[in-house]
Amino acid sequence: MALDSGTGTLAGPGDESAVVTAPVAKQVRTERVHHGDVFIDEYEWLRDKENPEVIAYLEAENAYTEAQTAHLGGLRDKLYDEIKARTQETDLSVPTRIGEYWYYSRSFEGKQYGVHCRCPIIAPAGAEGIDAWTPPQLEADTEIPGEQVLLDSNQAAEGHDFFTLGAFSVSHDGNLLAYSVDTSGDERYLLRFKDLRTGEELADEIAGTAPGATWSLDGTHVFYQTVDESWRPDTVWRHRLGTAKDDDVKVFHEPDERYWVSIGSTRSEKYLMIWLGSKITSEAWVLESDNPEGDFRVVIPRREGVEYSVDHAVVGGEDRFLILHNDVVDGVKAQNFVLAEAPVSDPSNMTLLIGHRDDVRLEDIDPFADHLVLSYRREALPRIAIWPLTESGYGERRELEFDLELFAVGSGRNPEWEQPTLRIGLTSFITPMQVFDYVPATGELLLRKEQPVLGGYDANDYEQERDWAIAADGTRIPISLVRKKGLPAGPKPLLLYGYGSYETPIDPSFSLSRLSLLDRGMVFAVAHVRGGGEMGRLWYENGKTRTKKNTFTDFISCARHLIDTRVTSADRLVADGGSAGGLLMGAVANMAPELFRGILTNVPFVDPLTSILDPSLPLTVIEWDEWGNPLADKDVYDYMKSYAPYENIEAKDYPAILAVTGINDTRVLYVEPAKWVAKLRATKTGDTPLLLKTEMSAGHGGVSGRYEQWKEVAFEYAWLLSTLGLADA
Repeated sequence: MALDSGTGTLAGPGDESAVVTAPVAKQVRTERVHHGDVFIDEYEWLRDKENPEVIAYLEAENAYTEAQTAHLGGLRDKLYDEIKARTQETDLSVPTRIGEYWYYSRSFEGKQYGVHCRCPIIAPAGAEGIDAWTPPQLEADTEIPGEQVLLDSNQAAEGHDFFTLGAFSVSHDGNLLAYSVDTSGDERYLLRFKDLRTGEELADEIAGTAPGATWSLDGTHVFYQTVDESWRPDTVWRHRLGTAKDDDVKVFHEPDERYWVSIGSTRSEKYLMIWLGSKITSEAWVLESDNPEGDFRVVIPRREGVEYSVDHAVVGGEDRFLILHNDVVDGVKAQNFVLAEAPVSDPSNMTLLIGHRDDVRLEDIDPFADHLVLSYRREALPRIAIWPLTESGYGERRELEFDLELFAVGSGRNPEWEQPTLRIGLTSFITPMQVFDYVPATGELLLRKEQPVLGGYDANDYEQERDWAIAADGTRIPISLVRKKGLPAGPKPLLLYGYGSYETPIDPSFSLSRLSLLDRGMVFAVAHVRGGGEMGRLWYENGKTRTKKNTFTDFISCARHLIDTRVTSADRLVADGGSAGGLLMGAVANMAPELFRGILTNVPFVDPLTSILDPSLPLTVIEWDEWGNPLADKDVYDYMKSYAPYENIEAKDYPAILAVTGINDTRVLYVEPAKWVAKLRATKTGDTPLLLKTEMSAGHGGVSGRYEQWKEVAFEYAWLLSTLGLADA
């Protein structure tokens, strides 16, 4: 193959020469005019992926990246082998009881994807209470009596370069399975059905669905969603099993492009729920599950800026709706949400149960037959509390406590309304995921499984801690750090991760692959910048729309703090972030390139203004509540243009950069990093490496299959270690 026109020199068949120059994208003058501002975009032509020149350019970049990293092949193989060696490749999840079966998933050595299984409950005679709910000790290499394979994703993925599972929903009687698959990465799924009594695939097939499927109580109907041209889930349909797709009934449609639509049920399964949500407003519709052909009715009509969620509980023998909301209470906006209850027949007649606190962000309420599980955040960490239900109402709440400085805890899979245990998951930066069954009646915490780490792992060899940086406006920004104990004094190589958007918290979590960095003397840190959800709703509000720059300056403050305190140094510091965190990476590359040796970014949102100006693109309209609407508001346009990474590239030295994207990404289009890299290459000074890697059969989540994902991690880690001078470590 040959590619010319200034786009680099590639090796041809049988030619042992390598790419000797970086691809140079041609420039095609395109004007973007808004609010009297004219922006010249020389690389907008790269948006047309049907253009052979675009594909040729992306392939040239891939070839250049491969050539520039070819010397790291041995290190990549070593890192891959380390990840693989730590992983128990043939394994089982902890079984979950549903009806008359234990449900679990399997993985097998050499297989890319999981296998979903179940086996019948065989309880000892007279077993009840905890004994009847104690999961069986299944062995991965031993035949399991009565095991039934519900879905083998490896078989479903055969013949496809990409595969991901969307819906996986068993009917209430356990006889039918609804599942959906995406084989291109564009997040449009094919919904299928299987009779679990016979193993037969049913004739019903529905193409172009969003992920997810909800059964009616009697198993005669399935509710599913479809998306509009902008990939927004906007319509709920009802399908009667055994009928043609053309006979499906449109149950609900939301025309307002700011709202996403979803469907599910209450935990009690007594009610079906349709959810509508923009970034700042929500609305719920309800229908009795035993009446699937009935009409949904609104719970509380939407009001701009008010978010709420609803679940069903039985309190003192009466059906109640439990409502988390952020409406005004006693004249004050409940930013961090409050919890109220209301009669099912009159949801607007609410009684406050838990009031507002500035230091606690209420996140979720999960009702069970005899208790509630409350999820919330305090001091930048997630928490859960158990709240017993009594004959007269509510008992005393009890928070679960753990002997860890940093941790993440949350409810696991708890599908049954009446069960004597609560499945929870606990992890930290140094604690492999632990699965517990908590017994509300006694307070016992029963360990069911800890994520295995083969080859010997001792959490006592590592340490995690919380530090704080001071932002320019005086705000304290939390930083989480993890490292191996006993590292030599002085600045250390450090990977600083950040996200900071959509109120998404980056909580402590364990990583098998990360051990390959920690064991080479690296420090891993997370900057919990504003725009994320770690510190409550105001933490998020102060890092979005017209305060978005706080996200970037917070990250820079964290980097400077780590340098000033000699945890690291600018020549030993690499920044990392993906998607909206890629916007953060692009912004700090422009604002403070001198602080970083390198920047690693996946599916980066680096051309936000072009995207948010185009309402025909996926997600744009719903994103206006997050970033502002630059089409309608010149001030928003000017503010976004002042930080947008693509518009603010300058002729100056930048850190080494590796950008990874997927050509079928529907959330952050491949064209954003492609344009960004092209413009950086044409503009920046210095000789630091600038690499773009485009996965030619992947979407927003990257490559599929665990072995392929490990190879991608190894590729990125090898680049990271090489950038920091640790390739031989």
